[in-house]
Amino acid sequence: MFWSGSLSRSVHAAGALAALLLLLALATAAHAQAPAPFTATGSVEQVHVTGATPGSPLRLVDADGDEVATQAAGELGGAVFREVRPGSGYRVTQGTASSPPLTVLSTRSAPPDPAIYGQAIPSRGYGYLTTRDGTKLAINVQLPGGPGPYPTLVEYSGYAYARPSGGQSSIAQIGLLLGYAVVDVNMRGTGCSGGAFDYFEPLQGLDGYDVIETVARQPWVAGHRVGMMGISYGGISQLFVAQYNPPSLAGITPLSVIDDTATTLYPGGVLNTGFALSWAKDRVHDALPASPTGGQPWALDRIRNGDTTCRDNQALHPEAVDLLQKIEDNRFYVPRVADPVAPVKFVDKIKAPVFLACQFTDEQTGGHCPALARRFTGTRRKWFTFTNGTHIDSLDPSTFNRWYDFLELYVAHRAPNLSPGLRALATAIYSTAMGIPGVTLPDDPLQGRATYEEALAAFEAQPPVRILFDNGAGGSPGTPVPGFEQSFARFPLPGTSPRSWYLGTDGTLERKKARGTGADRFTWDPAARPATSFTGDTGSGPGGLWTVTPPYRWEQPPGGNALAYVTPPLDQTTTVVGAGSVQAWIKAAVPDVDLQVTVSEVRPDGKETFVQNGWLRTSGRKLDSRRSTLLEPVPSLREADDEPLPADRYAKISVPLYYQGHAYRAGSRIRLLISAPGGDQPVWSFSRLSPAAPTPVSLAYSPKMRSRLVLPVVRGVDVPTALPPCPSLRGEPCRTYQPIANPPATG
Repeated sequence: MFWSGSLSRSVHAAGALAALLLLLALATAAHAQAPAPFTATGSVEQVHVTGATPGSPLRLVDADGDEVATQAAGELGGAVFREVRPGSGYRVTQGTASSPPLTVLSTRSAPPDPAIYGQAIPSRGYGYLTTRDGTKLAINVQLPGGPGPYPTLVEYSGYAYARPSGGQSSIAQIGLLLGYAVVDVNMRGTGCSGGAFDYFEPLQGLDGYDVIETVARQPWVAGHRVGMMGISYGGISQLFVAQYNPPSLAGITPLSVIDDTATTLYPGGVLNTGFALSWAKDRVHDALPASPTGGQPWALDRIRNGDTTCRDNQALHPEAVDLLQKIEDNRFYVPRVADPVAPVKFVDKIKAPVFLACQFTDEQTGGHCPALARRFTGTRRKWFTFTNGTHIDSLDPSTFNRWYDFLELYVAHRAPNLSPGLRALATAIYSTAMGIPGVTLPDDPLQGRATYEEALAAFEAQPPVRILFDNGAGGSPGTPVPGFEQSFARFPLPGTSPRSWYLGTDGTLERKKARGTGADRFTWDPAARPATSFTGDTGSGPGGLWTVTPPYRWEQPPGGNALAYVTPPLDQTTTVVGAGSVQAWIKAAVPDVDLQVTVSEVRPDGKETFVQNGWLRTSGRKLDSRRSTLLEPVPSLREADDEPLPADRYAKISVPLYYQGHAYRAGSRIRLLISAPGGDQPVWSFSRLSPAAPTPVSLAYSPKMRSRLVLPVVRGVDVPTALPPCPSLRGEPCRTYQPIANPPATG
């Protein structure tokens, strides 16, 4: 039996050894994959980490264990890995600790699991809404009087919209007065919302999709479809959300919006260091964690009063993308960076009904919004209202009526019929919003229809494009009432054609091409006049920019610091609607010159009315030949196309003019000024210009060097009103005309 005992002892020994090896393996595995002391979550092309040790190194690995990216945890223990390829099996490690496997989502509109839309949100007041990646967005639900369910609108931006005491720059109160429930939402990374802020990243649009679908399923929402409303930031955000086509989106109403971030931030390649850069700095501040020195103050108040969700939601705020650095890094056009934040590139995807309004002379977003109109090819239900005016004028009485009709028909599904009581409130609303007393709503032919179907048919029979001309001249000077209006089947308007006026000797601007040869010269100097045309309250306060005839400081350029060209008196009223251009041959002793062109109307009474500007960084003068037309030249602005001005000869430039809608009356003259940027806009300014010091600039004209002004003249527009008072036109300052002599160029 010896062999039996030996075998038994051997079996026992082998079993003990195997058990020991198994324990060692398990211990090693446990040590290698210790439970993570942090939380890692997959998001849309991102991975989010919270609860890590601040400053500790974090690794993102894929399903094969290969390293994808590394970074250190932020000051609050958070991290955001960006530009991660969608897929499953990712993990985040910190030392020997590892997260469970996680999935990174794609930018596909619908989430993997629509069950998230079954969540309940507050039926009234403040709360949170959870998006597809688990981020909690701060919301504030406001209900109108009377029993529900209610037609419902969402207002969405990075401003303090969800603030329980009332949203910053919100128009929710108007919606409530009209009988709509309003859900105000703070974008991720702002206020009490979780996540990290990145200016109009795809995730913000998809968050909006989740908001729409979640709100639509609430029991207090009529018809379980919702609309969107908002002005400025809250208007622009609608375009970014609607491109994903949430199924429950009934319609959008973007007001006072941009067509492209670049046309506001870098007009013609010149950095707008006034409003645009200031606005960006505010976004950076608001995206900071709530504290006495950063973030949104209302969020700090909620944290101090015990809101632990708001407190925990600050963890990723330090991981916001540095918007200011992004601006500095993207002076040139880089499609993968610029196109996703250019609505003009994606509004063709929008299928929901659209009502859009904006101003040719919007002092904040600029006069390029009408470029969107022809891009909305994904929906046949689209209406646009364009006018001169300030940022607030997308809510002027005539536009308000059309906006209200749209909301009633497409969101509330009822015939528009504003009660006398609500109509009477208009006076108080405009007194508050614009600082203008006595404003009333005009009659609305759509209201009072017998049935919803009749009203809808009448609304849809209207031409899609409406131009309100001479806004400010239809009542007492400066009130938001147009002198006249006309509607059109499309934009650009039917009957539009380019008309050229050629620059010539003695400051002439003639329809005939120049036969002679000449050159003029001015001293480029941005310090020659004030940086802006307005100082003081830029809103509705006393003497504010939105009030009746605000005190503009629109100064003439000093002689020698600008070139001026003016047409003979027009023999007939000339209506101009759309974009335009200035083609010029210039020369300078420096490699780059930032230029501004200004178009104005010189009236028979000796007054001059501002109409529009254009800008160009001359090193970026090469045009995108595929996109450019005579009326709308599009500078490439790609770094590869950047080219210094030649030192020994004239170079051709094409300066894009922003959009205008103006009737130049018979007997008036059209004036063109060319100068250094600045002095014509109320809040846009330009402090980082090329060159660094005053320099002479020459402009030539000859049969071989045709310098000209090109405007989109529209045939067949009936102008029933006389020359408006000066001042009266909103957003178009007026001054006494002073001729400027152009010094001849030498050499």
